[in-house]
Amino acid sequence: METTYLNRIIREHRFLHGLNPRYFHLFTEGASLLRFGIGQDVFREGTDANHFYLIHTGQVSLETFVPGKGVVAVQTIGSQEALGWSWLYPPYRWHFTARAIEPCELVAFGAASLRQKADENHDFGYDLMRRVSQVMLDRLQATRRKLIEFYGVLE
Repeated sequence: METTYLNRIIREHRFLHGLNPRYFHLFTEGASLLRFGIGQDVFREGTDANHFYLIHTGQVSLETFVPGKGVVAVQTIGSQEALGWSWLYPPYRWHFTARAIEPCELVAFGAASLRQKADENHDFGYDLMRRVSQVMLDRLQATRRKLIEFYGVLE
């Protein structure tokens, strides 16, 4: 039952809309469903980035430590969003902390396995990088808006 539920979550997730059907098995092999309670860390800044996540339910706060300010929430992301890209780039360390701010279900994929599959199948790798690049653009735009808000600058 859990495998069928997990496969349905993966197939229906917005991050994978339009994915060539022959690539779904590359995501479902080795995927796991994780549950986090309020306040639990999904990952911590500076630790090994060894997973990629798709958020099924709940919300996660992306946070960073700012000297003299403490922990600052950069963005809140939720259901149907992808979480993390540090797993793609050496030295594979998280640049933020991700903390559940409500109960969450996330699908976790092994980073090393995804990188290997992308290296072995360049069409799959290109598609994956295009999708992750869109996530990066969205996060950078959100950070830009947060900086504008923080400094009180008008566009």
